[in-house]
Amino acid sequence: MITLTYRIETSASIEALAAKIASDQSTGTFVALAGETEELKARVAARVLAIRPLPDGDRPSLPEASDGPFKRADVDIAFPLDAIGTDLSALMTIAIGGAFSIKGLSGIRIVDLKLPEEYRGAHPGPQFGVKGSRRLTGVTDRPIIGTIVKPALGLRPHETASMVDELIAAGVDFIKDDEKLMSPAYSPLSERVKAIMPLVLDHEQKTGKKVMYAFGISHADPDEMMRNHDLVAKAGGNCAVVNINSVGFGGMAFLRKRSSLVIHAHRNGWDILTRHPGLGMDFKVWQQFWRLLGVDQFQINGIASKYWEPDWSFVESFRAVTTPIFSPDDCALPVAGSGQWGGQAPETFERTGRTVDLLYLCGGGIVSHPDGPGAGVRAVQQAWQAAVDGIPLAEFALTHPELARSIEKFGDGKAA
Repeated sequence: MITLTYRIETSASIEALAAKIASDQSTGTFVALAGETEELKARVAARVLAIRPLPDGDRPSLPEASDGPFKRADVDIAFPLDAIGTDLSALMTIAIGGAFSIKGLSGIRIVDLKLPEEYRGAHPGPQFGVKGSRRLTGVTDRPIIGTIVKPALGLRPHETASMVDELIAAGVDFIKDDEKLMSPAYSPLSERVKAIMPLVLDHEQKTGKKVMYAFGISHADPDEMMRNHDLVAKAGGNCAVVNINSVGFGGMAFLRKRSSLVIHAHRNGWDILTRHPGLGMDFKVWQQFWRLLGVDQFQINGIASKYWEPDWSFVESFRAVTTPIFSPDDCALPVAGSGQWGGQAPETFERTGRTVDLLYLCGGGIVSHPDGPGAGVRAVQQAWQAAVDGIPLAEFALTHPELARSIEKFGDGKAA
């Protein structure tokens, strides 16, 4: 059985709406059909397993709803595997997509998903994941420290390469194209690859350390995305940024089957699905699809994010991508980003279970350091060393000038 938990809200009967979801999304029709036997229904019908009441809501999640009170409950519904199979598009269509159109609901949110063992081998999962990301970056006992090339900078390929050269020299582990930086006229992907990869390979030749650069390869045409992939791989690259919502399940499946690159997933567009607490779906549900399809690194937000997401939501997202679906090998490397600098390192360390298995991604928190991007890298490294060693940042900064300058610039929480 495939079990989903729906958070239902209605001014009518919770029990009736739960039964309707189970019926409509499996065997239900508006009129009786010839051949629709009880035996057939028993074989493929979804079943309501449990209803757990929640406090009533004082207003509806959907504005067109009737008068309240608005009853709420978490409802577990199980779908027979025979009715859905292991196709993720079928799962999304049958168990999730159609439920939102059912009349009588003033709110519905998918808050959990439990998949049966049959899904374990049906999808490739991460090719590299946490272990592969660590192996390729050569980072073993601390967070992988990364930064972002922002399109707002308007850098042309040779200008990007100049900044990348400084970051590499400073000891950064990972650099990525911003999700909005794909192949604009001022910085075509082919020209960026041509300007950046020789610097990465030269540094590797001299030091043995290969900085991971994630190039933006997303495209609505899977064939074009694969051409972008091949461009990066042929030049010696080992990572790609993929805007997963934009390329879709099919694009991701097409890429993963052929990919030799670490797939760094950006979840832009996920917020559309989740920002209203009574509608959409939880990240813990949505991210399972993408991990099964093959995401290696999953960009989430971070502590004190510059976006809408509260800290507790980041912590839950972190827990979601690091919790096995079937085994530790299907976990993705969590990527903490969005307004990050060294100042959030101590709280990030504590609230994620004192782990260093993450990619800590700072854009402005590194490239906007008052003494340059190189000092920005060292400041973040110093902050994480202080966090792991249990030393307050202000104390550690007394003997680490890069961190001290970073605190001066970003300490008010506005500049990163």
